[in-house]
Amino acid sequence: MGVIGILGGRFDPPHLGHVALARTAVEHFGIDELHVTVVADAAHKRTEASPHARLAMATLAFAELGADVELERHRYAVDALEAAGYDDPIFLIGADELADFPSWKEPERVLELARLGVASRPGYAPTTTSPRIHNFALEPHPVSASEIRRRIRRGEPVDGLVPPAVARYIAEKRLYRLD
Repeated sequence: MGVIGILGGRFDPPHLGHVALARTAVEHFGIDELHVTVVADAAHKRTEASPHARLAMATLAFAELGADVELERHRYAVDALEAAGYDDPIFLIGADELADFPSWKEPERVLELARLGVASRPGYAPTTTSPRIHNFALEPHPVSASEIRRRIRRGEPVDGLVPPAVARYIAEKRLYRLD
């Protein structure tokens, strides 16, 4: 088995920044198998779309990368990693998440189970506090899921912010709208 990469998130909705992070990490780390896990019930943040809608959108968003996309029932990274049982995967996060990493449930255990692949983010200097943490450069994508949801509620287009298939799914299912 080759290098396994794991990208977890709420993906509410998945956007081009998420896809760019995954694509760049696959190239940088030589990832052979990409697993995208849609967190059904996030520990720290609420979601607007249902877990199954977010799973469908993530499947569409990451299709071009051949990712295995699945719904993750565990609320915490450490629990998901223990359940998955992968051999030294690379758990992909943004530099903003690394700043919060010490507050995660059992961060030391997370580093025993996986290496962290940390994507650069504007305003966050790359830091390495462990040989298990690896930084990689990512072109900035000034987009956030919360801004996309706000734009949809205001009736504004999201072209160029989410993959076209995701935009179609959101429109067809009338997600994130006030009506």
